[in-house]
Amino acid sequence: MNGSSGSQGHNVNGGQKKVQHASPLTLNNGSKHRPLTPMRRCRGVACVVIILSTAFTLIVFIAPITTFLVRLVSVHYSRKATSVLFGMWLSLWPFLFEKINKTNVVFSGESVLPKKRVLLFANHRTEVDWMYLWDLALRKGYLGYIKYILKSSLMKLPVFSWAFHIFEFIPVERKWEIDEAIIQNKLSAFKDPRDPLWLAVFPEGTDYTEKKCIKSQEYALEHGLPILKNVLLPKTKGFLCCLQELKSSLDAVYDVTIAYKHRLPDFLDIIYGTDPSEVHIHIRTVKLCDIPTSEDEVTDWMIERFRQKDQLLSDFFMQGHFPDEGTEGDVSTPECLANFIAIVSSTGFFLYLSLFSSVWFKVYVLLSCAYLTFVTYFSIQPPQLICSSEGGTHAKKVL
Repeated sequence: MNGSSGSQGHNVNGGQKKVQHASPLTLNNGSKHRPLTPMRRCRGVACVVIILSTAFTLIVFIAPITTFLVRLVSVHYSRKATSVLFGMWLSLWPFLFEKINKTNVVFSGESVLPKKRVLLFANHRTEVDWMYLWDLALRKGYLGYIKYILKSSLMKLPVFSWAFHIFEFIPVERKWEIDEAIIQNKLSAFKDPRDPLWLAVFPEGTDYTEKKCIKSQEYALEHGLPILKNVLLPKTKGFLCCLQELKSSLDAVYDVTIAYKHRLPDFLDIIYGTDPSEVHIHIRTVKLCDIPTSEDEVTDWMIERFRQKDQLLSDFFMQGHFPDEGTEGDVSTPECLANFIAIVSSTGFFLYLSLFSSVWFKVYVLLSCAYLTFVTYFSIQPPQLICSSEGGTHAKKVL
């Protein structure tokens, strides 16, 4: 229900406790913040065309070089080149959010210093939460290094599946007996402390809806757990696995809470610029020594963190903001424009080569598409063929 911070109670299984219906101020049955005018439709189509064309062109022309040829010599420099170049493309999204859509992204909590290797966990309000983490990573200079654990079904999306693969995102089946080995295998390749890494985890496992919230509350009531209104009970196996694999090389763990004013946005909302009006991102640093190591203790610890998130969100819906706002400044408009011009100009140049230059460029595009399709479908990362003494030294330090 929109515009209400109250709750309704329903008995479950005849128990004396009551399930609290979540009714925050931001659900998807309200009016959009900005009307969907014909101009916004046209602008949205133009944004999709630019984003898809730039993604396709840059991936096809650059990815085989940075993720294959360079990787044969050095995995470290392959990742660095890929992250820098494609981080420029990713920065088109914060440019869209903050400068074109005029969405106010408000940071609060702790003012965190840029850290090289970070594990962050966040609540999952809607399908686009993960995209707004780019706004934080951009401000810290690690936009190209952020990675996600995502549903394996997303690896079937054309073009974007190639991007997910070259960014080395971690696709999972949502079956722990399968996913544990996948996560361990993927993260085992990220233990070199020279490689920056921002790994984002959403312990709820799915985005928030009122129906899912009620089911989560019923489970909590049956098992004597806290009744949460604004978040779902977290699942901890994935987070614990990530922590165990990376703990020796992590610089920081961030506890991130995301909230939206007035209405939860979906993907089309951010493309057309109709929502959200404001995105609030609250950040707290967690000391590694404060995180338990056993599964049962981590479960209790994570549930407590989400209980705190639930209270934080309840206060947000009542007050309209998180505490300690203003921890991050705005992104630079001139830098955003310069990056946009560079990406669009590069795309235009590559398209010209493909369409009007030598036939060999057309052959290269076809071979590149075939290569990207093959390695993405079979989840293949080319091995480093030339041994690096520096990398070996770092690996020994980690071990």
